[in-house]
Amino acid sequence: MKSRYMWLAAAIVSPTILMSCGGDEAGQQQMNPAAMAVPVTTYKVSEQSVTGKDSYPGTVVALQEVELRPQVAGYITNIYVQDGQRVTMGQKLYEIDRSKYQASYQQAQANLASAKANLAKVQKDMERYERLAEKDAIASQQVDYARTAVQTAQAQVAAAQAQVQSASTDLGYAVINAPFSGIIGISQVRVGAQVSPGQPLLNTISTTDPMAVDFAINEQEISRFGRMQQGNQPDSLFTLTLNNEEQYPQTGKLVAIDRAIGRQSGTTTVRVQFPNPNGALIPGMTVGVNVLNQDIGEQLVIPYKAVSEQLGEFYVYVVQGDSAVQQNVQLGTRFGGNIVIREGLKDGQQVVTEGIQRLRQGAKVQVGAPQQQSEAKK
Repeated sequence: MKSRYMWLAAAIVSPTILMSCGGDEAGQQQMNPAAMAVPVTTYKVSEQSVTGKDSYPGTVVALQEVELRPQVAGYITNIYVQDGQRVTMGQKLYEIDRSKYQASYQQAQANLASAKANLAKVQKDMERYERLAEKDAIASQQVDYARTAVQTAQAQVAAAQAQVQSASTDLGYAVINAPFSGIIGISQVRVGAQVSPGQPLLNTISTTDPMAVDFAINEQEISRFGRMQQGNQPDSLFTLTLNNEEQYPQTGKLVAIDRAIGRQSGTTTVRVQFPNPNGALIPGMTVGVNVLNQDIGEQLVIPYKAVSEQLGEFYVYVVQGDSAVQQNVQLGTRFGGNIVIREGLKDGQQVVTEGIQRLRQGAKVQVGAPQQQSEAKK
């Protein structure tokens, strides 16, 4: 009877001991995740032919643009152009009622003629008095009076000439001509509208070819763009992407960098000039400005998904043996799903592209099939 109890106790204790031993091993594995290899997918770092570009939002502006405003008061009597018409320098655009200014001009001319006639009279008087004075036949005071009268008449003639010039200018301002060749916008007034000096805006005229594109750069980039302006600029240095994602066929040239940095924005404006033979670029249009950077030719390229960021620094996991090691990198141009690595990696290294979320410095990894270069481009 006693032996039977002993056998029963042994049967109960033995599984408990076995479970205790097995549980210790499982607990060690759970408490030491480093002992477990993380399955990852890698990509072999390799060089690819790259044409790196930096993109900036830009705005199309006309190299010459003028607001047309009246210089004299009156009513609009004629509009000689259609909205949106191309015009040539000196072409008539608007006319303000000229009758008042024509009358003022004629009155000024009449005053000038009267002043000249009076000058001729007093000059003759002075000449006669001077001949008499030579013979002591007239008082010298009378000669002085004659000479003063001539000077007064000469001043009157000069004033009358200035009045003629002023009236002529007002008469000329009554007709508004194109200051340069370009395209005119939609008229803001109609025939019969009353205008005064400076008000209202009549229209705007701007040149169309070439056009400029303005975009902002931060102060760290000024030296780079300054070197572009001073050196020889490659034909493809500046290109445009239109709003419909089409590439503008003409290339540009840097013509100006603004004089100062904005105190609040910390940026300055760069102006690039583009030919516009077909009128595709319109003032105010938003475009993408593409600028070639240093990532030209054969460069180290990896999938962008392999890159992680922490506190403003970028790093990747490089497989070394059976472990993953963090490696800081300097990023270059991003294109599609890939990115250029300027510093931090070497050709032939394996970087982790999948399974990164479960990794930490020095973690054990189980590498699956390496990702092919063609797959990385997708």
